[in-house]
Amino acid sequence: MSPLQLIKINRTFERGAAADIEKTISEQLSAQLRCKPGAQIAIAVGSRGIAHLARIVKATVEGVRKQGGVPFVVPAMGSHGGATADGQLQVLASYGVVPEFINCPIHSSMEVVELPQGKLAHKLFMDRHACEADGVILINRIKPHTDFHGVYESGLAKMSVIGLGKERQAREIHRHGIYGLKELIPRAASVMFASGQIVLGIGIVENAYDEISIIEAIAPPEIMKREPELLEQARRNMPALPTDQLDVLIIDRMGKDISGAGIDTNIIGRLRIRGGAEPATPCIKMIIVLDLTIASHGNATGIGLADVTTRRLFEKIDFPVTYTNTVTSTFLERGKLPVVAETDQMALAYAIRACGPSPAEQLKIIRIKDTLHLDELYVSQAVLAEIKGRAEIRITREPANLFDETGNLPQF
Repeated sequence: MSPLQLIKINRTFERGAAADIEKTISEQLSAQLRCKPGAQIAIAVGSRGIAHLARIVKATVEGVRKQGGVPFVVPAMGSHGGATADGQLQVLASYGVVPEFINCPIHSSMEVVELPQGKLAHKLFMDRHACEADGVILINRIKPHTDFHGVYESGLAKMSVIGLGKERQAREIHRHGIYGLKELIPRAASVMFASGQIVLGIGIVENAYDEISIIEAIAPPEIMKREPELLEQARRNMPALPTDQLDVLIIDRMGKDISGAGIDTNIIGRLRIRGGAEPATPCIKMIIVLDLTIASHGNATGIGLADVTTRRLFEKIDFPVTYTNTVTSTFLERGKLPVVAETDQMALAYAIRACGPSPAEQLKIIRIKDTLHLDELYVSQAVLAEIKGRAEIRITREPANLFDETGNLPQF
């Protein structure tokens, strides 16, 4: 068989029951939120591509209004969106979070208010609109982080600090590197939750199919206790590649709506953080990324996690936006450009050449849509020989030529 032929397979993960978004949020807000009539409530929404995010926000808006509150949305995404008010509005709009759908205004600003920092080793900031409101509701997905692992990773604690604190807070935390993310965020989050300004957190956990499995409204005094439990559930839910040893991984698309790092580091086994240890598995010799999602708005943060990319991805990069995000994080290795190939076929040829003198029929190659969707994959014969026979693996398409007449891959 030609090495440029791959077999399409389907991999089954444990799914669980999907949450009823509107009903769950309505019931939980009725039970957890106490809103005085006329109270201005800021609903903090981030830049993550959460499933049905616009519906979640709209249901939260309706729940606040049902209690007599006056809701509005604020972007809570640190330096994302090019660290501009308009850029952050565009990020929300790409997820359908627009005033016409959620039925409330969005107040986007990079202005922050400095809060008392107490015993914290750094300054503490909050979005001005959120700070001037009568209360703040956080909405965020809880999942393993792409930069580090700890008791608190990506979730409500992080959003309360870096998300709401805009670029000013992101710089304050990120200048301490991994220590800032792992150690300083929980301390600052505890201060934020004790301040009384945040009145509720809505934590979301997804399954391996990018579907919502848990929506939970959590009172601020309980967030620091409950979030680690939800994080462990999210970790158990995460999908993974079917093998830990690969020659080449082809990723059709990357983007901020896929992962905060553009490419989920938990899936590919690469961190690319200077001075930090790399994961032991999976071990992938060469990673190719072919395209950038529209919802990224040119933000190619994480492009440096790949070894080879394409001209079409390169031409979509908004370098000022990408570098604002990358430099703020201080993880500059992730902003470095891979080798740029003119076509997908050339990209694969470069990657295979860099793998060494292995016979073509022994090359372990996998193609995925992105690091968020791993239930459908294309695999080489060498990979199939390793995983065939597993209960969760099913062949859905026989070997086919990999590239079209232009030298590019057909649609996934």
